[in-house]
Amino acid sequence: MEEKCPCTHRTKQRPEEELRALKNRLSRIEGQIRGLSRMVDENAYCTDIITQTSAVTAALNAFTRELLSAHIRTCVTEDLRQGKAETAEELVETLNKLMK
Repeated sequence: MEEKCPCTHRTKQRPEEELRALKNRLSRIEGQIRGLSRMVDENAYCTDIITQTSAVTAALNAFTRELLSAHIRTCVTEDLRQGKAETAEELVETLNKLMK
């Protein structure tokens, strides 16, 4: 029997492994942001701060990709199987926001 998607369109019970992976990524990003703040406080050279900012942006993009992949594999797939075509439009809107 197929496992039902644990999302309700406004909340989602994530499997422990997924939750742990997302939280770990966020903790690393949080550390990078604190590092950026320290760099500014310590008058670091502009290009050094910009380089670190680029690393933070890449880390956020990786987090977003991971979350989006899980969303498509679970919530979107299950909704489409149930005939909820509006979920496809919601996904398109989300992707449009990401690609601004």
